[in-house]
Amino acid sequence: MLRLLLPEKRDDSKTGNSFTRENIKDANSKWRLWCPLHLHRVLSWQRYRRFRLLMNRRFMSNGFLFILLFAVFLTPILAQQQKFRVAPSDLQVLEGAEAMMRCEVSNQAGSVQWTKDGFALGFSAVIPGFPRYSLLGDRNQGVYNLRISNASISDDAEYQCQVTPARLNSAIRANAKLTVISPPGSIEIQGYAHNSKVEVRENQDLSLNCVVGNAKPAAQIIWYRGNVEFQQGQRVDKVEETSSKRYTTKSTLNIKPTSGDDYTEYTCQAKHKALPPDMPMRSTVQLSVLYPPGSPYIEGYTQGEILRRGQTVELVCRSRGGNPPAQLIWYKNGSQIRMAYRTAGRLSENIYTFTAEASDNNARFRCEASNVMSQTPLKAEIDITVLFAPTHVSISGPTEARVGDVLSLTCSTAPSNPPAEIKWMVGGRQIRNATSKTNVSPEGGWVTVSNITTTVEPNKKSLVVICHGLNMQLTENVVSTHTVNILYPPSPPLISGYMEGQIIPAGSVQKLLCVSSGGNPLATLTWYKNDKRVNSVIRTADKSVSAEITILANVTDNQAQYRCEASNSATEIPLFESTVLSVHFAPETVKIRVEPDVLKPGIEVTVICDSSSSNPPAKLTWWKDGIPIDGINNSSKPGLWGGTVSTLEFKVNITQEMNGVVYTCQSANEALQRSVHEAVSLNVLYPPVFVPPPSSTAVGVEGESLQVSLSATGNPMVIVYSWTKDGLPVPSTSTSHGGAEHRIYADGANLNFTKLNRNDAGIYVCEASNSEGSAKLNFTIVVEYGTTIKAISENVVVNPGEDAMLSCTVEGKPLTEEHIKWERVAYDMKAKTTTSFVNGSSYLHIKDARREDVGNFRCIADNRVANPTNRDVLLIVKFAPEIDKSPTLKRAASGTGEQGRLPCRAQAAPKPKFVWRQEGKDLQVNRTYKYEVEEKKIDSLTYESTLIIEKVAPADYGAYECVATNELGQTTESIRLDITSQPDMPLSLNILNMTHDSVSLAWTPGFDGGLKASYRVRYREANREQYKYVDSLPNSHKLTINGLKANTLYLFSVMAYNDLGNSKYLPDLQRAQTKGMEISTGELIEDSSTPSLVIMGISMAAFGFLVVNAALVAWFFVHNRRKKAENDNQPGKTATIEMYAPSSYNDTVTGETLSSVSEKSESYSNDGSQAEYTDEARKKAVSTYLVESNDMPPPRYQKDGTMPIVYPSNIVNARTLPHPRHHNVTNILDHRAHDDQILINKGVYIPSPSPAPPPDGSYYNMNSDRYLSYPPMDYPPQLDFATPPLPMAHLQPISQASIISGNAMLGSVGSGSGTLRRGIMRGVVGMPPPDVTQLTNTSMTGNSNIQMLHELHPINISNNSCSTQTTSITGNGSMMSTIPSTTSKQPQSILKDPNRSKPQQQLLSANLVGVGVPTASGSLQILNIPTSAGISGNLLMTTSAAYDPTNLSTFNATSGTALAYTDADGHLV
Repeated sequence: MLRLLLPEKRDDSKTGNSFTRENIKDANSKWRLWCPLHLHRVLSWQRYRRFRLLMNRRFMSNGFLFILLFAVFLTPILAQQQKFRVAPSDLQVLEGAEAMMRCEVSNQAGSVQWTKDGFALGFSAVIPGFPRYSLLGDRNQGVYNLRISNASISDDAEYQCQVTPARLNSAIRANAKLTVISPPGSIEIQGYAHNSKVEVRENQDLSLNCVVGNAKPAAQIIWYRGNVEFQQGQRVDKVEETSSKRYTTKSTLNIKPTSGDDYTEYTCQAKHKALPPDMPMRSTVQLSVLYPPGSPYIEGYTQGEILRRGQTVELVCRSRGGNPPAQLIWYKNGSQIRMAYRTAGRLSENIYTFTAEASDNNARFRCEASNVMSQTPLKAEIDITVLFAPTHVSISGPTEARVGDVLSLTCSTAPSNPPAEIKWMVGGRQIRNATSKTNVSPEGGWVTVSNITTTVEPNKKSLVVICHGLNMQLTENVVSTHTVNILYPPSPPLISGYMEGQIIPAGSVQKLLCVSSGGNPLATLTWYKNDKRVNSVIRTADKSVSAEITILANVTDNQAQYRCEASNSATEIPLFESTVLSVHFAPETVKIRVEPDVLKPGIEVTVICDSSSSNPPAKLTWWKDGIPIDGINNSSKPGLWGGTVSTLEFKVNITQEMNGVVYTCQSANEALQRSVHEAVSLNVLYPPVFVPPPSSTAVGVEGESLQVSLSATGNPMVIVYSWTKDGLPVPSTSTSHGGAEHRIYADGANLNFTKLNRNDAGIYVCEASNSEGSAKLNFTIVVEYGTTIKAISENVVVNPGEDAMLSCTVEGKPLTEEHIKWERVAYDMKAKTTTSFVNGSSYLHIKDARREDVGNFRCIADNRVANPTNRDVLLIVKFAPEIDKSPTLKRAASGTGEQGRLPCRAQAAPKPKFVWRQEGKDLQVNRTYKYEVEEKKIDSLTYESTLIIEKVAPADYGAYECVATNELGQTTESIRLDITSQPDMPLSLNILNMTHDSVSLAWTPGFDGGLKASYRVRYREANREQYKYVDSLPNSHKLTINGLKANTLYLFSVMAYNDLGNSKYLPDLQRAQTKGMEISTGELIEDSSTPSLVIMGISMAAFGFLVVNAALVAWFFVHNRRKKAENDNQPGKTATIEMYAPSSYNDTVTGETLSSVSEKSESYSNDGSQAEYTDEARKKAVSTYLVESNDMPPPRYQKDGTMPIVYPSNIVNARTLPHPRHHNVTNILDHRAHDDQILINKGVYIPSPSPAPPPDGSYYNMNSDRYLSYPPMDYPPQLDFATPPLPMAHLQPISQASIISGNAMLGSVGSGSGTLRRGIMRGVVGMPPPDVTQLTNTSMTGNSNIQMLHELHPINISNNSCSTQTTSITGNGSMMSTIPSTTSKQPQSILKDPNRSKPQQQLLSANLVGVGVPTASGSLQILNIPTSAGISGNLLMTTSAAYDPTNLSTFNATSGTALAYTDADGHLV
């Protein structure tokens, strides 16, 4: 039986494998699966073989038993076989959903597992490797359902539920297929977005490709036309597998759209079982089929309809259909007239509205319709008829005629429909024999033309002709009138107002009148001057006409012929009358020539004056400084305008001093009492000459800057300066080519030291050169530097009673005996010492030196240049040792077994020798380990010996003796060594400082008991018993107690403590009362009781005050802005200068200076970079500090506490601050320090930084010989000074006057107040009032043609004359010698008009008219312009321009700014 169950060979129908005994080894792995009795749990294949052999041996003997057993066991097994109660079935699930594969087993004997495509998933409920797979069910019930969560395409497979064989139950299995379906991922009509428009032409093939992607199974595609399924057309479908088990369906629909498909939607819809029916997947496109439009048609006019001109016509053209809608265009007679149309759906409309005109008659109007599908436009046409009358008639023919002339006249009408008729009326009579003809007008309609002739009759002035044009159908008539004038000649003209031979002075007014009567029309009068037409004033009467001319007589009118012509249409040749004028005129210009052109000293030159034409001849004279000069070779010749030209010359030998000398030539017409003059300034070339400086020596301080400024005059003024020292050139720039800065460099005539060094002292040579030669000047630089103590005597040791000498060697400049002094605190230097000074060394002599003289003597060196220096010199007078007996040094303490240290400190000279004793015996120190001695030197006189006792034993406690011995004696002192204990009480307590809430204490410590001691302070209020305690910091013997009550008495005490205990407190004897508060309680109470009404009133007043201030500030800003805007709109203006000079040095200047000139928003420096500064004169009457730096220290004080005086005149060029040693009361210019004499801008005194004060911010007071705190001082902001100072020994301090880009800046200063004034005058040279000195030293680069006013003192200003005193400055900024140049009294004909006697205004209120100065040298003339010149109350300022007060036109505008204008003939306008 077993052999039947276990045959030799077994086939696997599932896998096709065979298992036999031969391949037993291979079959071993499959045994468990195919053993029918499921004995693999206990038997292997080999065991089964042995089992068979055993059974075969025993079969025969036990056959009966075997049969019995088989029947017993096999019968129940065959009766209950395992089977599927619920077998798996095929399942379809949507991707992402859950799949449940059911499997239930009845009579289960074996194990159950699932397989996927033959792959066993195992028997566990949780399937490894398949997290979404799980077995659900109950083993007891035989339920084994396979659940798959979140199903995906990978789960699409064939699954099998298997039950293994067991207990004679055969294996069973059941298959089921799981199908996972997935809806399409997308749908699209390729090339078109959803709901997009597809534009296609009519009858053009169109392919629509619909793609439905990534579906499982493949989706179906349905096409719709509108909402109806579309089954026409050609369609091609195709399915492709795009990825594993996913498919894409493509459907192509080919159609041929017609116009009926326009606006039709074609839809592609996906059909798939995974898609819900209520949510279809679609893609739609709309067709836009292009097709031609329908024919146009016209509404609004019927062919043959009659229109009248002026009638409004509306033509409407429409076209239906077409895609795109038709474009409609109106044409008139082939010309486009309107193309604006509108559409509504597929309807197009173009409306043309117009008013019928004559040109519209028989016009053809055409409407064209077209779109992109039209091969040719579709048309609709109409012709319209318009009736109209002529708009006008016109008559052509002559307008003037003489009696008896035959006139031909023509009348023509404007176009008319139907043609118009013409009727004539001449002189009030109708003409019936006129001829007419009609012509077609190109503008539409007809034109009618008619001609007549008529003869002019006498005794008439004019003939009136009327032409009528009549449209009979429209009954409209138009009329035109034509007038023909009948001509008569006028009478000859007559001239009045002048008799030939009469003399007319130039500048006077002459009137000429011309009259002509009669004539038709009246005559036309025309004036001519020498054949040049002249404008005239025409006046007409009934029978006459006049023409008057007004002549402002000038030189061109002399011998000029004035002619008056009368003419009209009846005259062929004009009638005329003429007259010739005789005019006296003065010369207009004077020209001066200098021969030769180049002037050098030693040559003779000829100065020639040529006067322009004059009638009668002019008289020439030469002037120099108001003194006439005899001329030679006076000659005359005929000139322009019938006048005479005159010439006068003189000769002069040239010298260097004549450079800039002015010669004036006057040309006078004595008959007219008028003159003109011209001046020439001699330009003499000569080599440079240095302006002698106030001193040839400059003193500077080491480490500070120094600038030496020289100036030289020469012609040419372009002077090149070079500096040398010891034959070596000084660099001319501040930096080298490599970028390094030069400490010493030359800037033209300025020698700059950025940081002085003592080695810079010496002689510097400045050489000035121009094209004519050169000059040299030696300048000595003295460098001062602070004192330095180079050496002192070492400790000086002398015997008692001997004299001692201490030395101190000092280096510095300057250095004198008074710069070195000796001092010692609490020592009578005068009684015991004397000093001597030799070669920079100071010696201190001490007579009869004693013990009390021992100590340091301080050597102090101070030369007021830098901070003082000092060093101490010790004087030692030999004396016997003196041991310090301080309590802390007379005791020592140490614990048993510890190291004990006993100090012994002594002063002696010479050094003492220390010996230690105990009980009268010398200790063996430094011989055994027990005792050692350490000795050290505290200072030059103090020595200390410390006895060290190792491992202190009880026997070591007690008294020790310290013996100090030197050659002058010995001293013994007892010092105790005790065991360590609590500290002693402090020796004393002192109060250091008190405030309103704190007290500072200090105490003298007592013996510390051999351990480190700390201290505790207790205190209490005097009227209380409670103490408060405060511990001090370690190793500190001072303490500040805070938080105290104000104005309260406190008691203080202190005690010491260490690790072994405390000392007692000092008695509460030390008292201190805190200070009271600044505001007392009573005051606070009183303030708090102030009535609220008062407070409210004060608050309201304060608020009102703030409102008023805010309003004033706002008004100020608006006013300034408006003023600035007005100034910006007036680039050049005449300004009124107001200047105030205080009466004395200390007076405060009041009032607004330069009020109408100063511009707050302008810049006041040449380069525009200087910051604004404030006039401080109203705040401080004495001085105003203007320094280079905000942190500049104040000046040093003298011994009497006053400020030092200025430098003496021999060092004013130095740029450093003054020193007390330089004071010179004989050279007082101003009772202020040199620091105060600072003038703003360039060309002023500039302070160098002062020597730095001591680090504690103090200054040295010579009265007390110590440094004191600086007094409070206000320093203005930093200013920039870049140009050298001027020698100012003869001037009061004044403000600036500079010229910026041709603009003059004017400033004025009172008599020494230091008050700054400034102003700007564009194109105007300012003039200060009398007694005001003006200084300018502005450097100008290049060849400047501007000469600046240096000193200007008006001496005499009257109605007709003005004399000035000037000081000139050369163009390169160097100041020449200040030599008053007074303009002497001029001849009456030059500067004085005898016809003018009315006094002029004062100069301070006069308006200034500025004239640019063209030359680099010369004097400035201030000339008064009389009222007759047209500029009342004005001044003319010039240097070389000629000026005639009675004829402003004589002013030579080429030499300055033009002040008046003339016409082409030179007359004033």
